[in-house]
Amino acid sequence: MDELVKSIERLGEDIKKAHALLKLEESKKEVGKMEEEAAGPDFWKDADAAKETSQKLNDLKKEIETWESLGGEVSDALELARLDEKDQTVTLREEIEKKYNELLEQFKKLEFSVLFSGPYDRHNAILSIHAGTGGTEAQDWVEMLLRMYLRFLEKKGWISKILDETRGGEAGIKSVTVKVSGRMAYGWLRSEAGVHRLVRISPFDAEKMRHTSFALVEVLPEVEDIPEVVLDPKDLRIDTFLSSGHGGQSVQTTYSAVRVVHIPTGLTVSCQRERSQTQNKETAIKILKAKIFRLQEETKAKEIDKLRAGVLAAWGNQIRSYVLQPYKLVKDHRTKYETADADGVLEGNLEPFAESFLKWQKSK
Repeated sequence: MDELVKSIERLGEDIKKAHALLKLEESKKEVGKMEEEAAGPDFWKDADAAKETSQKLNDLKKEIETWESLGGEVSDALELARLDEKDQTVTLREEIEKKYNELLEQFKKLEFSVLFSGPYDRHNAILSIHAGTGGTEAQDWVEMLLRMYLRFLEKKGWISKILDETRGGEAGIKSVTVKVSGRMAYGWLRSEAGVHRLVRISPFDAEKMRHTSFALVEVLPEVEDIPEVVLDPKDLRIDTFLSSGHGGQSVQTTYSAVRVVHIPTGLTVSCQRERSQTQNKETAIKILKAKIFRLQEETKAKEIDKLRAGVLAAWGNQIRSYVLQPYKLVKDHRTKYETADADGVLEGNLEPFAESFLKWQKSK
């Protein structure tokens, strides 16, 4: 029985360590502030912001409740296990052992969230997909990837909003940028940053030949303010153009879309889906600051693949391959994780890839 007590005690200590790593005490304070904000009379004046705050509040409360509930059950099991031997029965010991195994299994499932320990992992994310080598094929591949990610985001219960989209001439999408709002969105999505390679029988080829297409996925954390990045207005070129997004006739006939170019680095950000030119400009500059900050961090750390896949979307640089013919296989070239369920992956089943990436990164 002593060994069982020690095992439950170790589990309790591991849960306490997880609490500290997840900063649950800080999360409780954040919940209090958000509840006060949500109770304010002006909370729903900005519906989009209110939805984001509500979702974040619910996610935080669920996380806190889950971990505290697990900790409480472990404490109860430990109290029973510490009873004097004379007060124990064989049946009770068996029940305690069974309960311990159940709690240990729950902890192992929850323990994965501890891997989200990066400085931005709990932030919202900005996801961009760009067509690479392959012409119309690559543009169609971008559209397939966008659908895959939107399915994944839907399964996670997160809010997605397309900020900018450039359609292809014949089919597909040349580039698209999506804002993702959800608990640990960046932590989950950062494993997707890099070049994605597709091998399939082309639907655009009358001879039904196999084609290889490439797309570059960029993932940025959404950061409200970055003191380290100060933009000089002289270094910016701001262009306005007609929005090609949804929103009715007025959107199509006003120059509400904005493109911001950072001249020293050549970084470019476009936004056309907000309500006004001012909002589009603010969003574009926020994303641009995040890109510059990421670039600075990469330069200092000399770890190009840590936050951004700043490489050519072409042969030899892929992080993941999706083979649909002559067989089906999706393989991550960094972690070596692979699955033959290519259809499931394209339907948004990305959790195993994120989990294997975080475990692989932790082991480096």
